[in-house]
Amino acid sequence: MFVLTVDQQYSRRGQDRISELLDRQNARGRRGGVLRRFERTAGDEAQGVVADPAALRDIVLDLVRDEAWHIGIGIGPVDEPLPRSTRAGSGPAFLRARQAVNKAKSAPHRVSVIGSVGDDDYRAAHVETVLWLLAATMARRSERGWEVADMLMQGRSRSEVAAALGISASAVSQRAQVAGVVEEQRGRELLVALLVEADR
Repeated sequence: MFVLTVDQQYSRRGQDRISELLDRQNARGRRGGVLRRFERTAGDEAQGVVADPAALRDIVLDLVRDEAWHIGIGIGPVDEPLPRSTRAGSGPAFLRARQAVNKAKSAPHRVSVIGSVGDDDYRAAHVETVLWLLAATMARRSERGWEVADMLMQGRSRSEVAAALGISASAVSQRAQVAGVVEEQRGRELLVALLVEADR
């Protein structure tokens, strides 16, 4: 099981974005892998429970792209039966998510992962490393790079992207290469595999 605790960066100096986060992430619903809805747990913090590794990947990378959050992931068991309210949940994964979000405040790309044996869990460390590498790739991407990357991630072909943007297919390939689209795709696949392994 995966518990995600998210804390807004610089919340005292800016607009409260927790409501926006709740609306966006809870729109995924159970079919989108969210087992328990994201809820506000404190003034500038939210927490959710996610069962599906691919859903967790998509949620975390969405938050990483936004560059507005400290992100803590706790991996492991939760006390069952899970209550309807995320705030009422308990168990090791909840405790690890709390520790992870605190560590995230000084971690690269503001993301931290804690697994079943705490800081010595090499599987959680591998998940964390891939997240940092993906975050670094995304941080270097230009607006034009994102434009191409988003369309390709939606499953469009390069020729379809070229037609939509009014550029040549070779220009799409060049933008995709600079944007690290293939590297991101491979990294996303690897991340899911590592999350599955870390949750065993």
